[in-house]
Amino acid sequence: MPENKCMKCGGPFGPYDTALHKKLVNRGAKEYMCSRCLARWLKIDEELLLSKIEQFKKQGCTLFL
Repeated sequence: MPENKCMKCGGPFGPYDTALHKKLVNRGAKEYMCSRCLARWLKIDEELLLSKIEQFKKQGCTLFL
């Protein structure tokens, strides 16, 4: 079972971080970035990613159930 550690910083992350990585980077990924590192990698504000989580949940995306 994969560890819940960010592949960039080694910090912990939750299921929504995994879902965001799969949705925005690679659905078949086996390693994931936390939302902070993902925001840096995408060169966007972390708050935008957090709002996207809510948007995807409202749209019914099964990654965010």
